[in-house]
Amino acid sequence: MNTVTRPRILVVGAGFAGVECVRRLERKLAPDEADVTLVTPFSYQLYLPLLPQVASGVLTPQSIALSLRRSSKYRTRILPGGAIGVDLKAKVCVVRTITDKIVNEPYDYIVLAPGSVTRTFDIPGLVEHAFGMKTLAEAAYIRDHVISQLDLADASDDPAERAARLQFVVVGGGYAGTETAACLQRLTHAAVRRYPRLDPGLIKWHLIDIAPKLMPELGDKLGRSAQEVLKRRGIDVSLGVSIDKAGAEEVTFTDGRVVPTHTLIWTAGVAASPLIATLGAETVRGRLAVTAEMCLPGNDGVFALGDAAAVPDEAKGQQGAVCPPTAQHAMRQGSKVADNVIATLRGRPMEPYVHKDLGLVVDLGGKDAVSKPLGVELRGLPAQAVARGYHWSALRTGVAKTRVMTNWLLNAVAGDDFVRTGFQARKPARLKDFEYTDSYLTPEQVRARVEGRELEDS
Repeated sequence: MNTVTRPRILVVGAGFAGVECVRRLERKLAPDEADVTLVTPFSYQLYLPLLPQVASGVLTPQSIALSLRRSSKYRTRILPGGAIGVDLKAKVCVVRTITDKIVNEPYDYIVLAPGSVTRTFDIPGLVEHAFGMKTLAEAAYIRDHVISQLDLADASDDPAERAARLQFVVVGGGYAGTETAACLQRLTHAAVRRYPRLDPGLIKWHLIDIAPKLMPELGDKLGRSAQEVLKRRGIDVSLGVSIDKAGAEEVTFTDGRVVPTHTLIWTAGVAASPLIATLGAETVRGRLAVTAEMCLPGNDGVFALGDAAAVPDEAKGQQGAVCPPTAQHAMRQGSKVADNVIATLRGRPMEPYVHKDLGLVVDLGGKDAVSKPLGVELRGLPAQAVARGYHWSALRTGVAKTRVMTNWLLNAVAGDDFVRTGFQARKPARLKDFEYTDSYLTPEQVRARVEGRELEDS
């Protein structure tokens, strides 16, 4: 007797793109129309733009980790692990579960939204000594680390050690780096009042970027406004400069300066998830080349979106323009991909993704912000209201909105307690320890596993 099975839809990644896709599939698919599986190591969606506020203690980690199991129409199976390879011919995704077990997950339709990882370069000592700002664990760990530097400096009688522990270097003049430097500088500025043995003048934050302008996407005027805010707070902004080498107790800049420091935070851009390299498909600057409908050419039932895909930006009307890796694009791409998967299931035509950018917001902490909603340039409190209003409205659940608003109000009224929560262990953890970029397979290893063979070092 023939057994008819429902089509299997596999969504890889629980970021903005993946979660929006799953939510729309749950709402629009009939109960018996398809089976949906989501591959993610964590059962939450991380609201990434607010990570700097977690690092600075304005928000608690739980407030921006949105549970995937709160959906009123929840019927998606969550596979707890990370996709480490995809065999497009066999239609199998290789998954490493959170217990390190490797399983083969077959699919009929796959939505690739694995997101991105921190982009690094071949700089001596970088991955061994730098922190990233891409995961919830990193943000919580950095907060503990920064406060521990104040504790250790306060306890030290060595002037050189004190000076080194009270200097902090952030690399990357984009949104992540600028907000991280701004928010953490406010943390140390407020905390040092509780350390009467420390000279506040010894605390020094450096923000460097190889680009000639800070946040060029904002335009010259707003970029300069943000830079003026940072300089007013005492943050040393150096443009046209990067890192030459990094050590445990000092960092050497490309302009020859040597800064004694125990804190190097690297936010100099992102790269598509290493999963993309396992496909053997065409890429555009490391991102998967897809059509305007977010399909992978020559592969039926394969869709890709978000940070890992070079989705054509049809709204710009420019040849070769692709959507930037931002949350507003990822969320809308997720909904459109879900519609296109359903259209394919039902034999209907797919639609291209078109979205005009709504603008940019940069929260510098306190009353400082710069925003450009719909092309209107704002600074100060109006910009802060727009920035926080946008983030608050973009949070997916009422619980998350309540937690974030409560945290903002409590921090504004009561300030911070500067408590280390225990992430700062005796054995330090750095960028290489958080993102597991060495977990992925080569295309040959993927094929061997799918075929039941084993290769060395797989």
